[in-house]
Amino acid sequence: MDLLIRLISYSKVYWRRLVVAALASAGVGMMEGAFAWLVEPLMKKIFAEKQLVVFTLLPFGIIILFAFRGICRYLNDYYMQTTGQLAIQKIRNDIYEKSMRLSLGFFNEQSTGMLMSRVLNDVGAMQHGVANIITGFFRDGLSAVTLLGVIFYRNWQLAIISFLVIPATVYPAQLIGKKIKRLSKLSQEKMGDVSSVLQETFSGVKVIKAFGLEDREIGKFQQRNLEYYYNIRKSIKYDSLTAPVMETITSFGVAGVIWIGGATVMSGKMTTADFFSFITAMALVYSPVKKFINSYNVLQRALGAAERVFEIIDKVPDVVDPPEPVKVGRVAGTVRFDNVSFSYDEEPVLQNISLTAAKGEIIALVGPSGGGKTTLVSLISRFYDVRSGAIFIDDIDIRQMRITDLLHQIALVDQETILFNDTIANNIRYGNTLATDAEVEAACVAAYAHDFILEMPDGYDTSIGDRGVRLSGGQRQRLCIARAILKDAPILILDEATSALDTESEQMVQRALENLMANRTTFVIAHRLSTIFKADKIVVMENGAIQECGNHGELLANNGLYKRLYDMQFKE
Repeated sequence: MDLLIRLISYSKVYWRRLVVAALASAGVGMMEGAFAWLVEPLMKKIFAEKQLVVFTLLPFGIIILFAFRGICRYLNDYYMQTTGQLAIQKIRNDIYEKSMRLSLGFFNEQSTGMLMSRVLNDVGAMQHGVANIITGFFRDGLSAVTLLGVIFYRNWQLAIISFLVIPATVYPAQLIGKKIKRLSKLSQEKMGDVSSVLQETFSGVKVIKAFGLEDREIGKFQQRNLEYYYNIRKSIKYDSLTAPVMETITSFGVAGVIWIGGATVMSGKMTTADFFSFITAMALVYSPVKKFINSYNVLQRALGAAERVFEIIDKVPDVVDPPEPVKVGRVAGTVRFDNVSFSYDEEPVLQNISLTAAKGEIIALVGPSGGGKTTLVSLISRFYDVRSGAIFIDDIDIRQMRITDLLHQIALVDQETILFNDTIANNIRYGNTLATDAEVEAACVAAYAHDFILEMPDGYDTSIGDRGVRLSGGQRQRLCIARAILKDAPILILDEATSALDTESEQMVQRALENLMANRTTFVIAHRLSTIFKADKIVVMENGAIQECGNHGELLANNGLYKRLYDMQFKE
């Protein structure tokens, strides 16, 4: 019930639409009752009293009633459906906004396809459910109440007989509804698996084709699709079972009314006209009751999807702003790790790291893969929070800063060049959304990207495709460097920024990086030791701990892990 109330609450802000829809619903409901009510007087006046005027005007009256009922139904459907759409739009916005504000650790635990399925498929299931809930509550509810009034007025004894069977439909409806809800949730999970396969294959289609694995991926997709079908088939089975079960149960009430009512008419205790008016109202009232039961099944599917959606909306970020943040302008750039330890769940990654980077220093992080280098620099941006110890920028614990203030101090150039399906200029403006064209161009000149941009069909307005597929690796990396230059942050993080480039591209990017690193506190993660010989301090990490620290010459003289790494790369 709490879940249902929460779902409906999204429609409250559109109360004006709901008022119009409610009035239109009242019109539809009154017309349903009017049809049943008029059967008795019309039959008397036309067939018993032979009033030809009434008979002549009857067709026009029917047209007017149906026209009024049609207008009311249109207004009801339009405003109900649009209210449902607006409510779902708000839910979709909420889940997207909330997911964007969650910590990076959340995205490491969830597949992209599963998140896409929750935003698209689960919210779509909720959309159908919200529309059915609101429509069923107003239109079908008012129709049923009006017709019940006619039935009880005509003959309350027969009315009780006809509705003795209604309570008998509650238990099977609940039983079937619960199964549909459980199966709906499972089906949405299976659809998430389908979405995950789609996302992976479309993103990695180049690798799939290079290794000739199309058949394997097709088979994987078909298997996931078949698993989804098995779950949805069970849901369809129970949904299809609802109507026959309900109709069979209600048929006992109909049979009882016809049997007892017919005997009452034949005994003269009830007129034929009254009986036909009663039968008409009873036949009409079973329709909204059936719709209520069908809406219950739709509601269960919507609630199953809503549980998955609200799981995301209710999730608390691991990294949050402090209650009373320290006001921070532009920092000088001194970064200090004070006995920092970190673990993913129960897996320790960093152990007792103490390290200081003075303003403007270049700190290189080297060592075997899995040593914790990327995790260490990720802690500076508070992508994760330390488990123990603290990180200070200009002697301010970063946990005392607002996250947005902290991120304004840091620029990142990652080994994975993340570009968006937009123009070159807009991709660079991610570094500063308010930057002028001149500032964007100046950043590109410093990143050695200006010349190749001018060679593009539309220059800075050229669309670069999904993830920048129309550019070479070196070009993509230089755009990312231009983005970081435009941000002009005092602290810079370079995570394997040249690892995937050829020699010529690497030299061009290296010159761009030198422009970017000027007068900034820089953390460089590199496997190619040739790129960090000039670093002020080289930190050698292994198994989550600092093994050595010094400049290039000092570390070679130590004859430790750095010397072994150096010999492996330059032994020839």
